[in-house]
Amino acid sequence: MFEKRFKDKLLIQRQAGLYRNPPQIEKREGKYVFVNGRKILNFSSNDYLGLGTSRELAEKVAANFKRYGASSSSSRLVTGNYSVISQAEKAFAEYFGYSDALFFPSGYQANMGVVSALFGRDDTVIFDKHVHASTVKGMELSKAEFLGFKHNSMSHLKKRLESRSEKQLFVLTEGLFSMDGDFPDLGGIAGLKKTHGFLTLVDEAHSFGALGEKGRGIGRSIADVAVGTLGKSFGLFGAFALLPEGFKEYLFNFSSPLIYSTTLPEAHAASALDALEIVFRCDAERETLRKNSLLMKEALGADGFNTCGDAHIIAVEIGDEALAASVSRNLSERGVFAFPARFPTVPLGRAILRVGISALHAPDDIAIFVESLKGAYEKARSEIRQDLHHGN
Repeated sequence: MFEKRFKDKLLIQRQAGLYRNPPQIEKREGKYVFVNGRKILNFSSNDYLGLGTSRELAEKVAANFKRYGASSSSSRLVTGNYSVISQAEKAFAEYFGYSDALFFPSGYQANMGVVSALFGRDDTVIFDKHVHASTVKGMELSKAEFLGFKHNSMSHLKKRLESRSEKQLFVLTEGLFSMDGDFPDLGGIAGLKKTHGFLTLVDEAHSFGALGEKGRGIGRSIADVAVGTLGKSFGLFGAFALLPEGFKEYLFNFSSPLIYSTTLPEAHAASALDALEIVFRCDAERETLRKNSLLMKEALGADGFNTCGDAHIIAVEIGDEALAASVSRNLSERGVFAFPARFPTVPLGRAILRVGISALHAPDDIAIFVESLKGAYEKARSEIRQDLHHGN
């Protein structure tokens, strides 16, 4: 019975253009990945500063694991509360301007663990409808009332706030939206915050390290709590929550993903400190990333593509799910990789090609991408037309 259900659902997924079958990556070399022995220029990575393939960081991480061992062998609340982890958390809190920080095994766990623990049945959480799935899952687990507002619409956010003015209110948004690639209206949120007195959580997974002075992100002016990841600009893995005074103690006692997970090893905390020190001196990489992002957006626009994105994530509007998958596949055949984001990652019928820019890219790489995309798009449209013709 289960087998038939699984097969039927997968068949429907294929027919809708939503089937997911990621390529198997054999190895990575800087801005390239290798698939079936072919060298492919990668525009789908979140390695914004290039630290994911940094020899310096890799050597430091290897030395840390050799020194400390590979596992903490315990949850944080049993025998996994190592001093080096607390030291690293304190360093991250100080760097980003918070009272404390807390490490999690992944960004998904961080969002889910923080949101589900902080909010309860008597609270109302108002969130931008384009926040990450992990944030939504955290709200569902919290049992709080949660209301979405239209993406970056301050007028809709204001209406939501006014409709629940008698309750304790929280607003959730992102520092750089992971699919749209745009910034939140920080000024608008700040103005509403003064009037309504809500607490704000900002997910800066895609902005920490890459944006702001020394990579400190863009949302500190409004963010009471912020979540960041070490698996993107920091070139490592794991995540962290930046917290006001007293919040860490509370999460230690009420955040289920933290309480019931084996904590990240000491070597990870030591490596996070090394990554933080490298990020601090990555001004040149951040400037290269900024220039690459601007060049990509201008080049795509000049060739007639509709895009959105304010920084190093650029969404190329495609629309049809099957067309987006076909464009990505044809790009890969041309030696370039870009991810087709489809429902439920983005709204149905609003599929995009999500382009991730890196400081490792050069202007010639961007020119190759745009020229390859033109050919891949035309071929994909032709394939869709032929399929429709044969179907008729």
